[in-house]
Amino acid sequence: QVMEGEPYYHFRHRGTRQRALSRHWGWHMRLTRDPQVLWFEQQTVKRRSKRGTSVVPTDPWFPKQWYMNNDVHPDLNILTAWSRGYTGLGVVLTVLDDGLEKDHPDLAANYDPLASYDFNSNDPDPQPRYGDGDKNWHGTRCAGEVAAVANNKICGAGVAYNAKIGGVRMLDGSIMDIVEAQALSLQPQYIHIYSASWGPEDDGRTVDGPGVLAAAAFRKGVSQGRGGLGSIFIWASGNGGTNYDNCNCDGYTNSIYTVSVGSVLGDGRRPLYSERCPAILTTTYSSRTTSKVQIVTTDLHHRCTDRHTGTSASAPLAAGMVALALEANPALTWRDLQHLIIRASKPAHLRAEDWTENGVGRKVSHYYGYGLLDAGLLVQAARTWAGTRPQEKCSVQAVRVPRDIGSKLTVSTDVSSCSKSIRSLEHVQVQLSLSYSRRGDLVVALSSPMGTTSTLVTVRPYDTSQEGYKDWTFMSTHFWDENPEGIWTLRLENRGDDTNTGGPLSLLSPGQLFSFILHLHGTDEDMQARRSAATATDECLRRDELGDCEDCGSSLYTHQGSCLPYCPPRYYGRTRSATTTRGTTRVCASCHPSCYTCQGASAHNCTSCPSGRTFQDITHSCHRP
Repeated sequence: QVMEGEPYYHFRHRGTRQRALSRHWGWHMRLTRDPQVLWFEQQTVKRRSKRGTSVVPTDPWFPKQWYMNNDVHPDLNILTAWSRGYTGLGVVLTVLDDGLEKDHPDLAANYDPLASYDFNSNDPDPQPRYGDGDKNWHGTRCAGEVAAVANNKICGAGVAYNAKIGGVRMLDGSIMDIVEAQALSLQPQYIHIYSASWGPEDDGRTVDGPGVLAAAAFRKGVSQGRGGLGSIFIWASGNGGTNYDNCNCDGYTNSIYTVSVGSVLGDGRRPLYSERCPAILTTTYSSRTTSKVQIVTTDLHHRCTDRHTGTSASAPLAAGMVALALEANPALTWRDLQHLIIRASKPAHLRAEDWTENGVGRKVSHYYGYGLLDAGLLVQAARTWAGTRPQEKCSVQAVRVPRDIGSKLTVSTDVSSCSKSIRSLEHVQVQLSLSYSRRGDLVVALSSPMGTTSTLVTVRPYDTSQEGYKDWTFMSTHFWDENPEGIWTLRLENRGDDTNTGGPLSLLSPGQLFSFILHLHGTDEDMQARRSAATATDECLRRDELGDCEDCGSSLYTHQGSCLPYCPPRYYGRTRSATTTRGTTRVCASCHPSCYTCQGASAHNCTSCPSGRTFQDITHSCHRP
């Protein structure tokens, strides 16, 4: 290749790796000795980022997206992930729901027909059914949260706005095991992430989970999907909080193969509709109490909405964040992602009375799992994550002979036989068969040898069933990374109405425990030895006497005493002279008050406007309508 007008030539050599940094010795010597070669240099790939382009999208409703635009502290830290260059490019997601408005102007450019199907009408078109009060809006709203197109002057921006999005229409008709299985196993070598916000009735009395076919689809998905790395299933934890429901009675959200996502309000309080259970891994925002603006997304008839809410709004936000992590590291397995999500979730300001520290020092809650998911931490951890060793499973049958439960029963079991194969725990399952005169009165808790107690199911006052639990499997994520060796203790206790002392089952006891099997999943690696991705090093080069940062180096911006990889809304990045020998430092300077995002300090440097103002293309300014 000859460079235009210059006496330079570019040679490619097959024997050198494209990204090789060390010089090729043989060619280096030959060129050095050649009298006609005046100068040569082995070319290496360089990372370059565009200057002057803002990370903050210019979409008209982005100023309303409080959960990702720095309006609340902390938000989901999406801007940090975007500033590192991750926007979901190359990742394919599908939303398993009631359809997808594929021609919506804020979705069409990212719509992927290969990740879509209509299992209700058996055709490839997932377009929702209109009429009947237009109640089939759910899938379109969830899809917009993930992959609404950015910087197109329509609605807001999706978390992974460069990802491909598909939709599966499956909830607008008869829902059978085979329909669920078909949806969960759609194009498993093409689709990376499946997002679902449905399950059994959240009525506080149902105990139900996947049928034979759907359960097989989950297992096949994680073992064979994505070229053997495993399909990623993101699941909403459930909206049965007002019915005192518990998500461990839902076999989809408590599956080890799904990432169960809880909800929190903008001010850190728990929504009334959110359920509790130890299967919840992480949490995202779902609504706000201080304004009418909830989650901003796409809506039917090419419209936008700022009223989307519920745990079904939380799960797609997490799915979008997982898409960013997969772009950062496409080699992550389904288990790697669960390890990373735990490490990138923080208790922050999330309020609950049950936060406890587990045996490896991580705070965990039955309402929020490990806390609020942080997209910046997630992509940072994903980039350098070394794959986990294979999943090991060890099962111990702790009860073989029926035992009376009475008002309280404690069963202890030693799992020393498991310590050879498992050093660090992942999921722990408790498989129970028992009878009880009123199932909802029974509280079941499991304690680990390291002192962590996880409440597997709480009192469910509306669950008056006399059927007990028939081979039901509870799951907890609260023992993650603990060493399982030692004595595990299961406690069953009647915490319901005091009058429940027998009922029709027995004159002596309200029920019997027939079987208890403890299933431990984990790995033979000591995962605690891995440094936590969250322990970021101090990137500040120089601080003032108050401890605020004055110089963040050449790659970060100084903003309000901290170092940021981007400038937040209402600020723009510029350089200013520094007192250091380097000469300049990067800072975030204020936009004109009329702008939401800008490229300079004047009223004619706006690139987008706050809510209530309209953008003038010619003058680059924001005006009140």
